[in-house]
Amino acid sequence: MNNFQLTKNFNLQEFECTHPDHRHVRVDEKLVEKLQELRNILARPIFITSAFRCKKRNNMVGGAKVSQHLYGQAADIMLSNQEKDIEQIAEIAKDIGFSGIGFYKTFIHLDVRELSDGNGKIVTWGGIKND
Repeated sequence: MNNFQLTKNFNLQEFECTHPDHRHVRVDEKLVEKLQELRNILARPIFITSAFRCKKRNNMVGGAKVSQHLYGQAADIMLSNQEKDIEQIAEIAKDIGFSGIGFYKTFIHLDVRELSDGNGKIVTWGGIKND
């Protein structure tokens, strides 16, 4: 049912919750647009390992209580097939306008959260400096 293209390179199924009992999906249009822009710049496939998560799935994987995954505003993408390193990808993501960037060993977390502090600084964790 969720098998249709959202953009040239992304299908709705890629954003589904990975809970074993269901395949719910919720995705923010800004997230998809920015991921497509990142894909265009990297000129390599982007593999999403986690996007939308229901509360049960988020708890199963140890996600933050207010995780952007719960709102369909986040995606974790694999790094293994990329030519650029995580810091280079993060800099590109900052330039594109992702507002949350997290560093992990095998993936990078990208999200389009609303920034409530009004100072325009993105939320980062795990290694990138927030200019």
